[in-house]
Amino acid sequence: MSPNQTLKLFTIEQANASLPLVRAITSDLAELSSVVFERQRHLATISSGRELGEATDPYAEEVVHEQAELERQTARLHELIDELRALGAEPKNGPGGRIDLVDFPAEKDGRVIYLCWRLGEASVEHWHEIDAGFNGRRSVTDLVVEQVAEGSA
Repeated sequence: MSPNQTLKLFTIEQANASLPLVRAITSDLAELSSVVFERQRHLATISSGRELGEATDPYAEEVVHEQAELERQTARLHELIDELRALGAEPKNGPGGRIDLVDFPAEKDGRVIYLCWRLGEASVEHWHEIDAGFNGRRSVTDLVVEQVAEGSA
């Protein structure tokens, strides 16, 4: 986000309403991130200890091909990340190492928190503090109960 942009804050309803598009982008992102991360590992393995450009290196052609594919796929990965960010959402790496989590900034008691959704979940059902991450996820029913209690006071 650039310094001139304001942070978009989501309600649970707004985050859920955006899920059809977010789900489609995140599905592509999760699949591609797995491919890119594996290609990075493979490229590191085949290029380890090699001088690129040596005519006698039997892996030179493969290294060049892998680098080109990695660059192409990484560019696409960044496009997908930018698509989610343009919606106001923040893609994150999930516990499995793929980019399959999406955080939606929201507000709770005057501070920014994240509504958290993971690919495969039907709706936004969790939230966490900005610095808590995936392991700090709590049920959104906590937020709803607080909002109802505050509204009736």
